[in-house]
Amino acid sequence: MEPMPRAVPRVDIKRRWLLAAAGTGAAAGLGGWNAAARAQEAKPLPPVASFKDASRVIVHSANGIETQRSALGSSAITDIDVLFVRNNLASPDAAIVENADAWRIEIDGVTSPRTLTLAELRNMGLACVAMVLQCSGNGRGFFEHKASGSQWKVGAAGNVFWSGVPVKDVVKALGGVRGGIRYMTGTGGETIPQGIDPLTVMVERSVPWTAMEEAILAWELNGRPIPLAHGGPLRLIIPGYYGVNNIKYIKRLAFTENETAANIQKSGYRVREIGKKGDPSQASMWEMNLKSFVTSPAGGETLRPGPALVHGVAFTGGAPVKSVEVSVDDGKSWQPAEFFGPDLGRYAWRQFVARVQLPAGRHRITSRATAADGTVQPELRVENERAYAHNGWRDHAVEVTVA
Repeated sequence: MEPMPRAVPRVDIKRRWLLAAAGTGAAAGLGGWNAAARAQEAKPLPPVASFKDASRVIVHSANGIETQRSALGSSAITDIDVLFVRNNLASPDAAIVENADAWRIEIDGVTSPRTLTLAELRNMGLACVAMVLQCSGNGRGFFEHKASGSQWKVGAAGNVFWSGVPVKDVVKALGGVRGGIRYMTGTGGETIPQGIDPLTVMVERSVPWTAMEEAILAWELNGRPIPLAHGGPLRLIIPGYYGVNNIKYIKRLAFTENETAANIQKSGYRVREIGKKGDPSQASMWEMNLKSFVTSPAGGETLRPGPALVHGVAFTGGAPVKSVEVSVDDGKSWQPAEFFGPDLGRYAWRQFVARVQLPAGRHRITSRATAADGTVQPELRVENERAYAHNGWRDHAVEVTVA
């Protein structure tokens, strides 16, 4: 039995990468978007996401749609019409959400394996969780080496409600997990192109089986049936974990001794040095690290001198966020922020606000979070090949002019 692989550490992935980052992290891009440039580069919404508000999202590709920083607002929950979209494969046919109750999921690695319909799941238990859904590559657009993939800044994250049946309730009803289990493995229902080895492209992820305790099989997003673009009719939700582990169109949930051999697990979503290939010995994108960023001002604005409000969000997959500080001088000095709005639980983001004074000039405004276990959000990004897990506060700063 192979040793348990490491999850991505929540702040420092590898010390040598952090040291390497010190030489380049300060050369970050700004968080604001130029309206004219955005208009020139705007791409149309793909049909699967045609319900999105095109004026408040950034379309990177048919499989990558980002929420504009300014669209995250101050109401705690992210609206579905601006929530980011990230798909590894094209979505299945829309017919699967038109007859949602007929969707079938195979449960394996339990005492009494069984295939269940969504209609049957609805009668096995019910839970609702507020949590941050975040792409592993959120913040990729700040990296200098321009890793392949959508060049997200901050908007590949949102705070949403999921409702469904607790996985542990389903497992209990089927007699519990078998002995020797170490992983919970979810398989997505995307269509695999013919003539291609499924392991090379299939969306199948393994996480430590203990994640079952918080996981749910969800059929509602923010109180509505999950749309196809977000994994409907049924999605595996694992609070505190990066988005790739929250399997869309889930058709199989298995409790296994070993990790899946699918490339998306074996070599994909692994944190490694720039120029190196992925392999199972490297940190896997599991629990999210501690992060915060300012949502207002959004960057690029001209403000009047005097008092102003700075607000944003803070979240983590680990110990709860304890406090947030705000800086308006690029991290030279800090002042405490206050939380506002509801505390929706350890996996949801906390909104923070600080009243600041802005004299005339240019200001770089940023935030820094501290968790209950003493972990502090780092200043710099950790350089890595796929530009994953970026939580450095310096890059996430916004720049404003005060005049």
